[in-house]
Amino acid sequence: MNELALPALATRRNLREEITETLRAAVISGELRPGVVYSAPSLATQFGVSATPVREAMLDLAGEGLVDVVRNKGFRVTELSEKDLDELSELRALIEVPTVRRIAEAGVSPAVLDELRPLANEIEAAAARRDLIAHVTADMEFHLRLLRLAGNQHLVETVRSLRARSRIYGLRRLAERDALVPSAHEHAELLDLLAAGDADGVERLMRRHIGHVRGIWAE
Repeated sequence: MNELALPALATRRNLREEITETLRAAVISGELRPGVVYSAPSLATQFGVSATPVREAMLDLAGEGLVDVVRNKGFRVTELSEKDLDELSELRALIEVPTVRRIAEAGVSPAVLDELRPLANEIEAAAARRDLIAHVTADMEFHLRLLRLAGNQHLVETVRSLRARSRIYGLRRLAERDALVPSAHEHAELLDLLAAGDADGVERLMRRHIGHVRGIWAE
């Protein structure tokens, strides 16, 4: 198995959650590929932890439908068809685009926007240093925190599931061409549009942003 760009997590506060979050991002970004069996001990070695929290994290991902258990061997990333990805992207657009538009129409306080800007900056910084797992992790947190402003936790959890089940296999290729940063910068642009109360601009940007998943990102 090829060495993955997994961070050491031995000193983190909640190890199982941190590993689950990191492995989820590795699945979404394509760092963990379908068709390959990953064992908990080998992943644990790369994390610098014992196999137990990694095995627990992989079982969590199995419960989310992201990986399948391969008996006595490990875990395999669940394969998705082109139709699956199209349908997931369509659902995301149906939910996220009008929701963020409503948030823009209701208005977002400068204090909330200031809280989101460090995340937008981290998404862009991770893209610049080609850290795909950090990029996907920060991207997920940014969008879920933004959607929470709508006040519907069920909606947030639905989008979390849709985003986790998506695959963005073209991320590494984009990063290698230094083409990921412009897309990452859309998060800062979104915050500027929200600050200006430009609901039409927010809607256009969100539709384009989600389109990346089935456009230049998905390969």
